[in-house]
Amino acid sequence: MKKILIIEDDILIAELERDYLTMADCDVRIETNGRNGMELALDEKWDLILLDVMMPEMNGFEVCKRIREKNTVPIILVTARQEDADIIKGMGLGADDYITKPFSPAQLTARVKAHIKMHEHLLDEANGKKPDGIIVSGDLRIDTAARRVYCGERQIGLKNKEYELLVFIASNPNIVHTKEKLYERIWGFDAAGDTATVTVHINRLREKIEQDPSSSEHIITEWGVGYKFVK
Repeated sequence: MKKILIIEDDILIAELERDYLTMADCDVRIETNGRNGMELALDEKWDLILLDVMMPEMNGFEVCKRIREKNTVPIILVTARQEDADIIKGMGLGADDYITKPFSPAQLTARVKAHIKMHEHLLDEANGKKPDGIIVSGDLRIDTAARRVYCGERQIGLKNKEYELLVFIASNPNIVHTKEKLYERIWGFDAAGDTATVTVHINRLREKIEQDPSSSEHIITEWGVGYKFVK
């Protein structure tokens, strides 16, 4: 049974989420305060966290940031705010996905299941790697066993989805991957309408791993098609 933490100050919405996830055979806990939710998220082991953006004491952006500093548990933001800047901010702080209110409970359940499955799959892949499993391209080195990335001797801090995206394209080099394919592979479901998420993560990767993000050596854009990793 998967453990889900709902951090949501609207108890009616939280209970609706809980009821549908319980029917999907999940063990669900609700916390209505942002700061308390953050502490609970860090104190216990969870399979996924549903996180409201607007909450008392500590908003969802800050909660997401604090959680992501400590672990890689999948985080889905649940928000009434549909502005691109807010969505990009949430993704930049380490959220894996977002869903806007009002939402379909069935769609929410499907996304939760997809993210849990994808996270487990990626962890299994990482655990199955040999300790010396290293991907090298120029000065870039990816240690898949330790989940660490280096440029030269400098360790690069990556968010969960940034790392997963980099490992996937670096493990499949010199192949052009469409945004839709990358979204489906990393986020785990149909990418229709959400490919901007891929662009945001690619741009953040370039800022962190490229010497000159405006002239990428590792991640190349194939205009009108997608991206490829060059080794």
